[in-house]
Amino acid sequence: MGGEITAAGGSRAGLTVCVIMATLMQALDTTIANVALPYMQGSVAASQDQIAWVLTSYIVAAAIMTPPTGFLAGRFGLKRLFVVAITGFTIASMLCGMAQSLNQLVLFRVMQGAFGASLVPLSQTVLLGSYPRERQGFAMALFGIGVMIGPVLGPVLGGWLTENYSWRYVFYINLPIGIIDLIGIMIFLPDSPPDARSKLDWFGFGTLSIAIGSLQIVLDRGEQLDWFGSGEIIVETIVAVSAFYLFLVHTFTAKNPFVRPGMFRDRNFAAGMLFIAIVGLTYYASMALQPPYLQELMNYPVVTAGLVMGPRGVGTMISMLFVGRMVGRVDTRILVVVGLSLTAWSFNQMTGWTPDISQATIIGVTMVQGFGLGFLFVPLSAATLSTLPLNERAEGAGLFSLSRNMGSSIGISVVNSLLVQNTQANHADIAQSVTPVNRAFENPLIAHAWNPLTAAGRAALDAVITQQAQIIAYIDDYKLLMIATLLVMPLLFVFKRQPRGGTAAPVVVE
Repeated sequence: MGGEITAAGGSRAGLTVCVIMATLMQALDTTIANVALPYMQGSVAASQDQIAWVLTSYIVAAAIMTPPTGFLAGRFGLKRLFVVAITGFTIASMLCGMAQSLNQLVLFRVMQGAFGASLVPLSQTVLLGSYPRERQGFAMALFGIGVMIGPVLGPVLGGWLTENYSWRYVFYINLPIGIIDLIGIMIFLPDSPPDARSKLDWFGFGTLSIAIGSLQIVLDRGEQLDWFGSGEIIVETIVAVSAFYLFLVHTFTAKNPFVRPGMFRDRNFAAGMLFIAIVGLTYYASMALQPPYLQELMNYPVVTAGLVMGPRGVGTMISMLFVGRMVGRVDTRILVVVGLSLTAWSFNQMTGWTPDISQATIIGVTMVQGFGLGFLFVPLSAATLSTLPLNERAEGAGLFSLSRNMGSSIGISVVNSLLVQNTQANHADIAQSVTPVNRAFENPLIAHAWNPLTAAGRAALDAVITQQAQIIAYIDDYKLLMIATLLVMPLLFVFKRQPRGGTAAPVVVE
């Protein structure tokens, strides 16, 4: 996927605007739905762990469909694939907005993720191909604008649309953007001839897709169905394990497998794949936890929740601009240590949060967290891909993105499952101490509000106990994310030290 694209003057400027819009549209949808989740939950009658499927279904579909982008662009032509991707993404967005049930919403999110998966790599390819080599750095800076602005605008725009219109408009917003972008791509992007010689290892791609999809269903539905006490979960686990086994056997025996095992002999690439999975796990899991905490436990209006979440993206944007200049000049391992330390510190601070925490504290901590993440994405991309041969970097970037997305979807599923499970366990533990003979009820004010001998008092008591149980469950999740961040640090010793002044791989991973 690549090659020179003839574009000059106004057509190049128009093409640049179009591909940045495509990147922004896809980047927005990774965060814009988060803040509206509590509203979606009520609208489609879903539980707290079920509504997380709205996030994980999109991420998994994007993870599966990102690696074959190069094949599809070569086989059908860059312009044709771009047009199909934008059209499909826009239509799927409209269907998400019109969904009347959880099943419909998850299905349409899968479609949205599948079509949107190729938007970012295609945008990057078009920009690199339409600018001369000496201006490609400028082109990637423009590309980075769309990548970085999305996480900043997403929560704020999502909160405003949900408050003033409906949660459905977080999906409808893609219609005008998609139509303008589609017209621009059809006008400004030259046709590229399809290459009938392009081949894809369909068996490897298919078995890996089945394995990933089945694993995600197990993680999403396990808590609801009592894990391996359910025949469905057992069957899905068998399917996932069998498909992954077939994928591994095929990978090590086929002549041209979907994933070349020789790439993992590069220790930077192998360590980076695991590293970015953990980073994805902690980053997106934290983003999924914050909206319900702010809106349900702290009673924030959705607009306020969006405004409070926005500064995390600001922190990431600032640090990515700063770190981009340091990659190749400063040891990558030092940059990553800084990022991990800031991220772990932010999770440690979150373990002390209660509903009484101030907005300023939340904004400050999450902004530091975002700043730390900026120290991770760019250096990790460079360290992981720069030691690969040039002809393997595009494939490596696709797998790198796949690993990050898989870590993200698994992280969201795990923390939501633990949140539900720990809330129930904590509720039972706290309730043991709430009995009519508890000395606290000798206080007239407490006895009046929470009298355990009346129905109204017991209901009020149960609400307070549930809130306390949820607070402790959130603390447990943040502790888990902090521990995961710290445990990945020893992997830094695996990375080879890059020579100062070296160049990073010309790949930007969204």
